[in-house]
Amino acid sequence: MASELIELLNKAIAREIGVSVQYMWQHVMAIGMKSPEVKDVFEDIAIEEMKHAEKIAERLFYLGGIPTAKPTPINVGGSLENMVEKDLEAENEAIELYREIIDLAAEKEDSTTRLLFEEILTEEEEHKHTFTILLK
Repeated sequence: MASELIELLNKAIAREIGVSVQYMWQHVMAIGMKSPEVKDVFEDIAIEEMKHAEKIAERLFYLGGIPTAKPTPINVGGSLENMVEKDLEAENEAIELYREIIDLAAEKEDSTTRLLFEEILTEEEEHKHTFTILLK
């Protein structure tokens, strides 16, 4: 039971660490007339993603796993629009992964993990909505 779930939780941690760095670098690198409002979005979401990594790591450790310290690839992008497009892709990937974790946790009758990822999924969907609005 735990090994499959532990593998997915580590994948989630790697993703959260990667996007935390990605969004923070975007916060630093964002330039142009529209950048002030977008810079704050990058920073706020980066911090939320790091909090997700922490919560997932705590759950993973409880389940007997060792949290990864290796992030997924970081895709900063170039222009502000390209940055947000990369971020939207990352959020879509997270939503897909977290739905898979929720389903597996439900199947394994691990309500704590399921509830944790339902909460995180809600926030990831909000991030997706934010990035989608920024692209319009």
